[in-house]
Amino acid sequence: MARKPGTRAAAEFVLFDVFYEDGSQRSNRRVPTTMVVGPEGDASARDFIAEQDQLIARKSGLPALAIKSIRRSARKG
Repeated sequence: MARKPGTRAAAEFVLFDVFYEDGSQRSNRRVPTTMVVGPEGDASARDFIAEQDQLIARKSGLPALAIKSIRRSARKG
């Protein structure tokens, strides 16, 4: 039997809202669930997102924004 769309993605990723020092926000940043287990939890997710931002900054030629805080995105219905 086929799975419903989105079922697999929900189990593989945790979504985070990222708030930057300049006041901007990015919603629903995907972090693998394997990165948010254990004692570090969301701190390792922050490191993962910061690495992604650095990679994007290098490719775009623009400086990476400093992360102020992160929080898990609200679940939808």
